[in-house]
Amino acid sequence: MHKFYILDANILIHDPYSVFHFADNTVIIPVGVISELDRFKKEPTDRGYNARTVVRLLDELRQQSSLATGVTLDHGGHLKVYCEAEQVLHGSTSPADTEIMRVAQAIRAAHPGTPVVIVTKDINLRIRADAAGLRAEDYETDHVPMAESTSDVEITLGAEQVEVFQRDGRVHLPAPMPPNQYVLIRSQNGDRTTRLSRTDTSGSELIRLHELEGGLWGIRPRNKEQYYAIDALLDERLSLVALMGKAGTGKTLLALAAGMHLAFKRKAYRGILVCRPVIPVGRDIGYLPGDVGQKLEPWMKPVVDTIDLLLDTGGAMKGHADGASLIRSGLVEIQPLAYIRGRSIAKRFVLIDEAQNLTPLEVKTLITRMGQAAKVVLTGDPWQIDNPYVDRNSNGFTYLMNRFRAEPLAACVELRKGERSALAELAANLL
Repeated sequence: MHKFYILDANILIHDPYSVFHFADNTVIIPVGVISELDRFKKEPTDRGYNARTVVRLLDELRQQSSLATGVTLDHGGHLKVYCEAEQVLHGSTSPADTEIMRVAQAIRAAHPGTPVVIVTKDINLRIRADAAGLRAEDYETDHVPMAESTSDVEITLGAEQVEVFQRDGRVHLPAPMPPNQYVLIRSQNGDRTTRLSRTDTSGSELIRLHELEGGLWGIRPRNKEQYYAIDALLDERLSLVALMGKAGTGKTLLALAAGMHLAFKRKAYRGILVCRPVIPVGRDIGYLPGDVGQKLEPWMKPVVDTIDLLLDTGGAMKGHADGASLIRSGLVEIQPLAYIRGRSIAKRFVLIDEAQNLTPLEVKTLITRMGQAAKVVLTGDPWQIDNPYVDRNSNGFTYLMNRFRAEPLAACVELRKGERSALAELAANLL
């Protein structure tokens, strides 16, 4: 059945190409939404970039036909910009949300047999629309289901196969599995000893995990999932690693420890680049003075604290005894996400921390910046999101894990057990 979809500004900013994702239906953009985009387009942020992208896209489409009468899209749908006669003469002083609801009622009255749907990420608008008898939905095109655990796969092998694995470090699988799937091996002969393994890139063999004598910059794994994470982080053949887990499971600690080992001891990379979304928890304290480095310092303090811990446990590096010194030397670079567009990052170990606060488009922008011989690690907790416009099914981290799970150059690991402290683990489980 044909439908009318009325888009809010937050949908267009979330996905500038969302107008093409409604099949052969009619997409309506109220003119007040265009005015709202106009306020954002001068911002030097991803929101500003996306607003400018939408405006340019609409300008290109209006070359084909009038936006007032409707532009036919490639998939058979139509796009219209809805402007009421009163707005042409006097402009609009009402909020965009109010205009969206008014437009929805006007279209429903003009086309009583056709469903009219407001699409918005604003939960309050969805509630108000429902109270007014209007249908409202979230934008679900980029929604993906939460990935199943990647760390609970077990397999039982015969005694001979287990012996082959112990001797050769690899053994053929009875049936193919996804590439880079972590597997716990049990023996059929009743031996309680288990072995940790990973499928190769073809998914036809189990291979032994990387082992590192002396730990990883003083850090030793405390559970099987951390063994899996360290293996993925140290394998230079894997260009992308996603570490998912609740607070205190060691995601950032293991990622930075691996980055320091690979970049400073093994010399596999020129240095470490750390990116982190600048999204406050609770009330924002407002403007921060200083240059870019000084503005970012409060946001990157968790990263500096982790580096300080690693230097305390694994020893100083080239005379650098703390994280601030490493950052000043340029060996560890802190990069705001707003400035990453246009870069080509080669031969660097890149950590994208708190990736659950990114949109799918932002994650795509970051990953497409990676050049030759670069390794990118994303850490995230989909149950701890501070970005008001994404949730655990629509954030970029979940989206990436869902898309890259079966790719030979990527590995996804879920860390389940908190190791920060007994109190932190209890709080993560109870609160």
